Amino acid sequence: MNSLINQLICLTSLRRYCSSGLHGLLPWCGALLIVAGCASVPHTGRKQFNVVPDGQINALALKAFSEIVEKEPESTDKKFTTIVRRVAERVSRAAEAVDKPSFNWEVKVIDKDIPNAFCLPGGKIVVFTGLMPYLKNEAGLAAVIAHEVAHAVARHGAERLSQQLAARGAVSVGGEILKKKDGSLDGAAKLFLGALGMGATIGVILPYSRVHEFEADRIGQIYMARAGYDPAEAVQLWSRMAKIQKPPIPVWLSTHPADADRVKKLQEFLPDAQKVYAEAQSKHGLGEPM
Repeated sequence: MNSLINQLICLTSLRRYCSSGLHGLLPWCGALLIVAGCASVPHTGRKQFNVVPDGQINALALKAFSEIVEKEPESTDKKFTTIVRRVAERVSRAAEAVDKPSFNWEVKVIDKDIPNAFCLPGGKIVVFTGLMPYLKNEAGLAAVIAHEVAHAVARHGAERLSQQLAARGAVSVGGEILKKKDGSLDGAAKLFLGALGMGATIGVILPYSRVHEFEADRIGQIYMARAGYDPAEAVQLWSRMAKIQKPPIPVWLSTHPADADRVKKLQEFLPDAQKVYAEAQSKHGLGEPM
């Protein structure tokens, strides 16, 4: 589910809130194109292209979180808010126990009819009340929160930001090469650079976001299982989410996997998560119904 909101905050909003910070990162782009990041994604082992420091992106995320909390109405639904806080605490404790991100966790429930949630870099969780009709129970909520927490722990936001900076650097270098003697760009060069930018988006950034979604599904199932929630409910939750009306868009242009692919992968991941659930110190099953 990120997450449209998670991607929007981690990319679009961070650019808006701190354009000066990004300009400070741009000189690194040449190095980014030569030196690959050394980090690995937990539980999958995939090597990440990520050179944005945690401290920097966490600070940017905190600014975004503060602005959201200031502008958006907080939920007055005490029951739902209590459940969200309980589930978020259990999931964040599980994430810390498993992967030790050492985040400064915080959760807010926003009164808005949006079926979504996100977790910003550094552990700032936001859940919208519009999720309630799809959750059915605490385990469904745990699947959502654990998925979003997994994005943050896996540093997907920083990785995508690194990719965008690298892509921007590639376009900049291409522009220097294609300039005419008077320093301007001719029509053919402009078309080429436009194609290069689109190629970077379709060939790298969008596919990576689908990889991120599958990784967050896999890691999220582990977190919710460690938190004591039945990980099988993640499959049911995403089956329900698949029924949300979405605009038609080809999968190859989408930032998310097709719903059927996501549910299939969750079923494949389930045996590993069930092993974690079997060893959980406290079991809550499906938890309280919504």
